[in-house]
Amino acid sequence: MGLSLDECKKLIDLTPYPRPEPYRSMEEMQEACDALLKYLLRERGMIAAFSATYEKKRGLIRNYMTERPANPIPGDILELQDKLFWSETLARGVVDVGEIPEIKYGISLWEGDITRLNADAIVNAANNRLLGCWLPGHKCIDNAIHSFAGMQMRGDCARLMANQGGSEECGEAKATRAYNLPGKYVIHTVGPMCGREVTELQRGELRSCYTSCLNLAEELGCESVAFCCIATGVFNFPRAEAAEIAVGAVMNWKMHHRGKKIKVIFDTYLPEDTEIYRQILKLV
Repeated sequence: MGLSLDECKKLIDLTPYPRPEPYRSMEEMQEACDALLKYLLRERGMIAAFSATYEKKRGLIRNYMTERPANPIPGDILELQDKLFWSETLARGVVDVGEIPEIKYGISLWEGDITRLNADAIVNAANNRLLGCWLPGHKCIDNAIHSFAGMQMRGDCARLMANQGGSEECGEAKATRAYNLPGKYVIHTVGPMCGREVTELQRGELRSCYTSCLNLAEELGCESVAFCCIATGVFNFPRAEAAEIAVGAVMNWKMHHRGKKIKVIFDTYLPEDTEIYRQILKLV
């Protein structure tokens, strides 16, 4: 049995995360980047060398973060990281979900980087360890969300998993702060990993992912939730069927929670996924 939201709140802080003043110049961001990279290299017993470009150094920081265990982080390093990452979040451009047109029934469709959306909660397609992706350079959503949020997120997830005493069950959901992402929360859910054929059990588990996330979002008081395409990447759930299940699960939840005005954004990253959702939503 997983942890309840009340139990999670005793283990990690889920109050709004304070956002720092962003850096005002690229020179300041360069200095912060160098300092953060120096710390991460020192953790690994390596000597810092800063002849590379800013983009190269940020790539190294992201890779080292991906491989870094959920060890304690000094407060001054977190402060430096947060100021740098929040500055980069603003530079990438925050997308206001209130301006994304509604298709129907409080449901919207948007194609792009989910880490730019200021939805109250964005959904992360996690693995059952719930600690983020450990493969440097991997292009999964789990890697992107942890990388842009900051090192604290892995720490929160590790604390939840240690107290839960086991891996996260498929179809359940946990929340952490969004840290240096635009929204308030990240809701982590584990989708089914499919083989050559999808089973009825796996269909039910994927449906449960959407239901669990919406139930948790309601408990958190969210007014908007952005879903990625859960389980359609390396977990190999067929995209068209996954989209049908996603839309059906959201519609079913909304029918049973008519008094809850939660805006749902289906976020797609590939044009083919966008077209799949667009065609399905036409038929709703």
